[in-house]
Amino acid sequence: MKVIGSILWILVAACFVIAFAMVTRVFYPEEKINALWLVVAAGCFFAFAYRFYGAFLAAKVLALDDSRLTPAFRLNDGKNFYPTNKWVLFGHHFAAIAGAGPLIGPVLAAQFGYLPGFLWILIGAVIAGGVHDFVILVASIRMDGKSLAQIAKNEVGPLTGGAALAAVLFILIITIAGLGLAVINSLFHNPWGVFIIAMTIPIALFMGIYMKSVRPNKVAEVSLIGITLLILTVIFGRVIPSSSLSAFFDLNKNFLSILLAIYGFVASVLPVWLLLAPRDYLSSFMKIGVIILLTIGIVVVRPHLLMPPLTQFIHGGGPIIPGAVFPFVFITIACGALSGFHSIISSGTTPKMIEKETYARAIGYGAMLTEGFVAIIALIAATVLTPGDYFAINSKLSFTELSHLGFPVAKINELSSMIGVNLEGRPGGAVSLAVGMTYIFSSLPFLKYLIAYWYQFALMFEALFILTTIDAGTRVARYVVQELGGYVYKPFGNLSSIIGNITASLLVVLIWGYFIYTGSISVIWPIFGTGNQLLGMLALCIGTTFLIK
Repeated sequence: MKVIGSILWILVAACFVIAFAMVTRVFYPEEKINALWLVVAAGCFFAFAYRFYGAFLAAKVLALDDSRLTPAFRLNDGKNFYPTNKWVLFGHHFAAIAGAGPLIGPVLAAQFGYLPGFLWILIGAVIAGGVHDFVILVASIRMDGKSLAQIAKNEVGPLTGGAALAAVLFILIITIAGLGLAVINSLFHNPWGVFIIAMTIPIALFMGIYMKSVRPNKVAEVSLIGITLLILTVIFGRVIPSSSLSAFFDLNKNFLSILLAIYGFVASVLPVWLLLAPRDYLSSFMKIGVIILLTIGIVVVRPHLLMPPLTQFIHGGGPIIPGAVFPFVFITIACGALSGFHSIISSGTTPKMIEKETYARAIGYGAMLTEGFVAIIALIAATVLTPGDYFAINSKLSFTELSHLGFPVAKINELSSMIGVNLEGRPGGAVSLAVGMTYIFSSLPFLKYLIAYWYQFALMFEALFILTTIDAGTRVARYVVQELGGYVYKPFGNLSSIIGNITASLLVVLIWGYFIYTGSISVIWPIFGTGNQLLGMLALCIGTTFLIK
């Protein structure tokens, strides 16, 4: 068996080398690049990295040991510390770290061409992001589920701990605001989409109660029920725009911002088992399922990338991201390769719920590589669009201005008519990603006439990513605010305090809600990306100190 295994991994490595050479145009430099080569290169590279580098980190660097009792058992309070099934927790953790970062970041970075984003996602996820997430998760598990700031204070010193705490709170607020803006830009005056997202809340509550009280530990059973209900919601939501209920779901940006803030507050104070864990679990495996389907679609359709490897915007002055490719490709892609935000989740909810240390490899390192693959798929979905259509969706430039830049608009009006939503001037990446996904799905045999359904399904897919980050991010921000408040009034820092929970959650929601209500994606996303990478650097320094000690 060892020989067979070795041969298989040699074949995987060979497939990667060939696919990578095709993507980087070592072979046939004049031909258009088929998207299938990006899928093969990423899949082989990430699988190889998990099998060998991930195993090395688990055994030699972190020395994972199941004889150590995790905080989920030692500190079990049924609310914040709670032993959770490995794959349910993988779903929660993946959903929380992924958010919309690996979807929106690569889509926005596509303005530089497909190659800079592809290279950074591939390399960064393996040697930077995966290591970052894995090490911080294990450090937090061994320190009773302490936050990144508390780990920094213990391992480095009070000054570093204070800096980490301030950075964590800033990043959380900006992250939630940026992601919230993206989902609002895709849902305003879209009653079908709003109905679908609204229905995910009662479905998640039902799943939480079902797993807790009705049929405990029946994970597969409740998953099937939840996914079936989601699909039915997408199908029957088609009638909402033409029904008397349309007025209740046809909402403007400001009202959606207020509703999102209310949802964030409620989700952050409810017990994790009731809404957070089942919602994240459902959405996570829904996301993974969609990514698998999208990958199959790419394999079947084999679309060519229409965006060039590099555009003139690598030097700056782009209509979406004004900066040059260095450093803005790293800042823009963020969660798809390396994200300081992940250290917040890896030292937030996840270490308080993990059952065994050895699960940290799949949950910490494996989830990051999965996110990297999602980022590659998102990059493909954006770059199979005609460049002019891509820029028409993601910027406020007129068709004439885009033509003068060398990117004439081709099918934007036709696509808007087929989908039933005006696609022009909806920046933030979410809409162009949904259109790209819709193009791939509708190119499959017999699925062309379901294009409107695919678009709304794709929006639901993205919004679920975003809302799970808002769920977990608001809760973790509440932990940070309570920790800060605890220095002034010690009882406020008790995570079991109802008054502390409500007060801290309300403060956090008011701040990010204000930014969503008054901000724009072109301002907030670069701020988020810059701060996010700085926090990632700080977390890597803290993780290095933990390993040395």
